[in-house]
Amino acid sequence: MDAQSQQQQQQGGVVKKKETRGRKPKPKEDKKDEHHHHSAKAKKSHQQPSVDDKYTQWKSVVPVLYDWLSNHNLVWPSLSCRWGPQLEQATYKNRQRLYLSEQTDGSVPNTLVIANCEVVKPRVAAAEHISQFNEEARSPFVKKYKTIIHPGEVNRIRELPQNTKIIATHTDSPDVFIWDVEAQPNRHAVFGATNSRPDLILTGHQDNAEFALAMCPTEPYVLSGGKDKSVVLWSIQDHISTAATGSGGSIIKNTKPGEGSEKAVDGPIVAPRGIYYGHEDTVEDVTFCPSSSQEFCSVGDDSCLILWDARTGSSPAVKVEKAHDADLHCVDWSPHDDNLILTGSADNSVRMFDRRNLTSGGLGAPIHKFEGHKAAVLCVQWSPDRSSVFGSSAEDGLLNIWDYEKVGKKVERAPKNPSSPPGLFFQHAGHRDKIVDFHWNASDPWTIVSVSDDCDTTGGGGTLQIWRMSDLIYRPEEEVLAELEKFKSHVVSCTSKA
Repeated sequence: MDAQSQQQQQQGGVVKKKETRGRKPKPKEDKKDEHHHHSAKAKKSHQQPSVDDKYTQWKSVVPVLYDWLSNHNLVWPSLSCRWGPQLEQATYKNRQRLYLSEQTDGSVPNTLVIANCEVVKPRVAAAEHISQFNEEARSPFVKKYKTIIHPGEVNRIRELPQNTKIIATHTDSPDVFIWDVEAQPNRHAVFGATNSRPDLILTGHQDNAEFALAMCPTEPYVLSGGKDKSVVLWSIQDHISTAATGSGGSIIKNTKPGEGSEKAVDGPIVAPRGIYYGHEDTVEDVTFCPSSSQEFCSVGDDSCLILWDARTGSSPAVKVEKAHDADLHCVDWSPHDDNLILTGSADNSVRMFDRRNLTSGGLGAPIHKFEGHKAAVLCVQWSPDRSSVFGSSAEDGLLNIWDYEKVGKKVERAPKNPSSPPGLFFQHAGHRDKIVDFHWNASDPWTIVSVSDDCDTTGGGGTLQIWRMSDLIYRPEEEVLAELEKFKSHVVSCTSKA
């Protein structure tokens, strides 16, 4: 009985968190009630197109808009999804690791899932194949490879660029866990199973650190932010073997173990390299400058964007007050241009800042505001391939793809949708509830994995989609027109022969 009431208390905590943060799924019991409430509401205002209507409309245009799409119904919601290393290249598809999680209701343990994904190559999938998927089914392209029993739910997953087999996870605790996913044993997630042992535990936060997590592109450094309003930096250099950049890289297991912890999680402890104070509320996201392990930035519920430089001490290098009109949820630093930083907020907008000119009159002075979402933006990420392109996902269930070079340019022909916000050139509408995470694939740059919590509408725990828009959408116009002209003449000649 005690355990049951404890579980209910925990669930109560999750519900509260969703209302304030807008991130976590509610427990299934509450969701059912909420669903009935929404159904009744929907009947009253049936003049508004429902989620199902919009989804049906989207599904009908899938063969035209997408080069490939795979829909994977999850048993439990996943709050994060990340691409791992590419394993194999073949004629029609490539095999690649995919990192996910399972946020359970306590009947079975929370897990970190390592899956193998078959990524179909561009222009291989047939149109009818793309559109014929079952929302209730698992995708044949995604297969579970290994399960790690995670101490608490997985809120964030980030891979180490120097060796993508090493990943960091955030849970509802002050610690960051480091996992060597290849060396970790495969576990069976049954009720009562003991937690897997992290390869390293990074300590330093004084309160829970749930979402803000980043890995450095240039050095094996880890960055985190939390409810203690701090940003914490660690180096895991000394804990990774010299072969870490090669295929055999792994965590050195004979590191002196720590004293363990009360949560029955134990593993080698790593103390921070630096702790940085400047935020006045929870730090929601962090990211490194792509060209420097000493420079990074953070955003938080205090509406601030802060730039830090580890070489100049633990105070902010630049603090941008009121970067948005509400809490900031996410940030990403351009891998193509060190001056450009994207932020996403509960004010439904994405903003782009130039670090040479961040403020005006003490307040944030973005160079662009992108306003195409109807709810809080949860995730922003630059394209690894095209310097002016980035994606943003939100609680409105949409994943928008933007090109800032298109902002302010005259469109010679009348746009099909004059209400379309400047810079928006593609909208992925395949999810029926908030998109909690997405990740561009560096090995196949126009392929994206996205995950949503839509238990009510899918009969499962959530939806994972792997998709690639048609290249006719983003290639140069002259090229596309030339190809269509060629195709047209080919069709004409075939018809005349017939």
